[in-house]
Amino acid sequence: MQSDTELTSTPSPEASGDGPGATDRAARLAVTVFPVLVLVAGAWGLAAPGTFDGWGTNVPYLLGVVMFCMGLTMTLGDFKGVAQRPWAVGLGLVAHYVIMPGLGWLIAHALGLSPQLAAGVILVGCAPSGTASNVVTYLARGDVALSVSVATVSTVLAPLITPPLTLLLAGAYLPVDAGSMMTDILKTVLLPVIAGLVVRLVLGRYVDRLLKVLPWLSALTVAVIVAVVVAGSAEAIKSAAALVLLAVVLHNGLGLLLGYGAGKAARLGAPASRAMAFEVGMQNSGLAASLATAHFSPLAALPAAVFSVWHNVSGALVAAWMSYRARRATA
Repeated sequence: MQSDTELTSTPSPEASGDGPGATDRAARLAVTVFPVLVLVAGAWGLAAPGTFDGWGTNVPYLLGVVMFCMGLTMTLGDFKGVAQRPWAVGLGLVAHYVIMPGLGWLIAHALGLSPQLAAGVILVGCAPSGTASNVVTYLARGDVALSVSVATVSTVLAPLITPPLTLLLAGAYLPVDAGSMMTDILKTVLLPVIAGLVVRLVLGRYVDRLLKVLPWLSALTVAVIVAVVVAGSAEAIKSAAALVLLAVVLHNGLGLLLGYGAGKAARLGAPASRAMAFEVGMQNSGLAASLATAHFSPLAALPAAVFSVWHNVSGALVAAWMSYRARRATA
């Protein structure tokens, strides 16, 4: 499995049968095209917000499509990896749900964000790992198995962790109904993921033929989510865009750095430390956007929309740098 919500197919040369070169090219294409697609969707929502009037109620269903696609890419082997490396996976899970929520609160406080934006930044931090993290870990020559395991567990546990964390850290800014939020995560994340996994187990041979299509279906769906979110707060973006971008860049950048540092401090090794960087620094921003729209306001969903674009751009750049360093180290 992968979680940003964005890409839902982890590269595997062995599984694809196309060889590492073809797999690498496909992964790079997906990571490159997705931010552009989301950027275009956001620009559309900003330029013609009336196009998406009334679409806000569809965001949870759109997210359900993304998570169902994620479930289709999962196998029981993803869960076996958790049992084989409980220490590393546990460390990744703790680092993710401590570092990113904490950074979200600190950044919102330091920048003096409005209650709506502050709650949105914190909610992004409390979300599970991003789906694109697995693809980017692969490009960075990181430990993909660890990345998949951490992303899987963080997604499965999201209904139990994200609502109370959001209540604890964002409750001072806006009222948070943790019980209702938990129900929404169960309906829009966990149930679609389980449904996708069951379909994969029952109809595996047919699903395998669709695996190359799933990342693009997921990317298109997330792009629509971003367009709807941006359209809903088009007027506010003009005055808050620069501040939100600064918050997102700091949040993502520090998350990548501290995630890598956590792996190094725990002596997990270079490949695992690279995986930790992306599992901590990349978020399921589609879920954050959906929850912010449903429980706060379209303005509160703006940080998640910006995060959707930025963390894929930064992830691809950092992965390229890490891959270069890894090649030099082995040369």
